Amino acid sequence: MIDRGGARTTRTAHGSALPQQDSQQSQDSRPHLRRSPEGAGPHPGSRQPLRAQWDPVEGDRRPPRRPRPARDVRKQSRLGRFVARYGWRAYAVPVLTAVTVFVVWDAVQGDAMGAGAGGDDSTEVVADATVVDSPLADGSFPAGLESGALPEGGAFTERGAGTWRMVPGVTEQAGFGERQVFTYTVEIEDGVDTTAYGGDDAFAKMVDETLADPRSWTADRAFAFRRVDSETPDFRISLTSQITLRQFCGFDIELEGSCFNPGVERVFVNEPRWIRGAVAFDGDIGSYRQYLINHEVGHAVGYAAHEGCTTDGGLAPIMMQQTYGTSNDDISRLDPEGIVPADGKVCRFNPWPFPRGA
Repeated sequence: MIDRGGARTTRTAHGSALPQQDSQQSQDSRPHLRRSPEGAGPHPGSRQPLRAQWDPVEGDRRPPRRPRPARDVRKQSRLGRFVARYGWRAYAVPVLTAVTVFVVWDAVQGDAMGAGAGGDDSTEVVADATVVDSPLADGSFPAGLESGALPEGGAFTERGAGTWRMVPGVTEQAGFGERQVFTYTVEIEDGVDTTAYGGDDAFAKMVDETLADPRSWTADRAFAFRRVDSETPDFRISLTSQITLRQFCGFDIELEGSCFNPGVERVFVNEPRWIRGAVAFDGDIGSYRQYLINHEVGHAVGYAAHEGCTTDGGLAPIMMQQTYGTSNDDISRLDPEGIVPADGKVCRFNPWPFPRGA
């Protein structure tokens, strides 16, 4: 409690305020609280209502009230008065104004960027899709290396256990799925050590981001993909060792390849190729891995036939066997009875079903 100065008071039974003096003074010695003779009752003056002074006859004998100390009180600013008057609205209005300005600015910037894009090389970006830029090439293979040969490079697992471990993780649906939403799992063959190229999660991330890219199969509104790990999927994308893969994919063409086996609903991704790539991609291992996923998943969603180069100097179709080469003559030489003619056309490598968007 703050002491304001002056004598302290107490209350009578009538609610009147009585001044208090120091405790050393006895009550009978207070001159302004005179008592009547024994049994005569209180002084008649005490019967009066509360006045400015207790004893109107003899006056107020209290010492004069000490002046109150001056207080340094700051005058409230305009901002303080505004906040006191409008409460939480004083904070909400500026915040909402700032958010509105940012949204308008962002929309204007987006329109400006859209207006500046164009030409044959522009890519239509699907909303909420993650775009994976193709990594830069990390080297060139020897010029004399046969097109379908496995390049030199890092070590791989020759033979795994023939069983697969699921990589935990799920994704939201990528794509429209007007015809079908395909579910898939990501799995690694037991005995395959993925540490050298980022671990199991790195392989799974590459699969997820490739399939969600707007240049992938989701550019076709018929398709959508969703990764699962606790239900039976439509197909399994499985990183597999060299010998185990040959048991499920065959080895008629004695070159390292990958495949989709519809009998077991499994996409077999060749680990030696995942590590070393293909000559046709000229050392660009990142783009080759994207091609490998898109090509084999293309088989899984219904594209059974392979294709050849259709435009000399153009991008290779995704269903061309680019692992063995991007020249029709090279493909025809490996499979003379196949559908690819030896017509001299040569394409450029391409990892995407829709390289320029839908």
